Amino acid sequence: MASNIFQNFISLIYPDNCACCSRDLFRTEESICMLCEAELPFTKFHDIKDNPVEKTLYGRFQYQAATAFLYFSKKGLVHQLLHELKYNNNINIGIKMGELFGKTLQKTEKFSSFDYIVPVPLHPKKERKRGYNQALKIAEGINSVFNSTISSKNLIRKIANPSQTKKNRWQRWQNVSSIFTVIDSKKFENKKVLLIDDVITTGATLEACAQAMSNISGIEISIACLAIPLN
Repeated sequence: MASNIFQNFISLIYPDNCACCSRDLFRTEESICMLCEAELPFTKFHDIKDNPVEKTLYGRFQYQAATAFLYFSKKGLVHQLLHELKYNNNINIGIKMGELFGKTLQKTEKFSSFDYIVPVPLHPKKERKRGYNQALKIAEGINSVFNSTISSKNLIRKIANPSQTKKNRWQRWQNVSSIFTVIDSKKFENKKVLLIDDVITTGATLEACAQAMSNISGIEISIACLAIPLN
């Protein structure tokens, strides 16, 4: 009781604000208010066979299932959340969105359990500059539901490639081809792996990650991205 009173007192002095609308959050709300959460554009791809993410990745590598959680459009709610996560050091957004994503995924049999949850890695230099890997924060939120094992050091980015922004599909593939590697292949042998990224556009980064793991015996790769552009 005393701790709740103290938390309420602190929240009055230093109120948390919704990352979308800036309204003061209630103590039961985290990062985003209930009104904005209700307005989020959910894709429901996890329930759709041959969904747009799966179609984007067809024939490029072997995967068990693939999905994205939210649509995003320029200046929309999800675009604002992603900006907060990636550029304004709001790591709680990644964790909160990951938790919501995880609760949705776990309701579907093909996404119900994994041995490892693997965030798409940043190059160490970029991660040091940003201070964190946004995909890892999303993975942490998802894993708070799955209670699996996060593997963030086995798949690594060995080359600090330029930004993918404003590149076409072929340029994006050239930009990421052969930049990832696996440190200990045996760790992923005969394991179910969920590969996590913040946004999928052409799928080039995910393809490059999957190719780095493609020769591992018995591995099963699934894909979960927080957002996909609304065309």
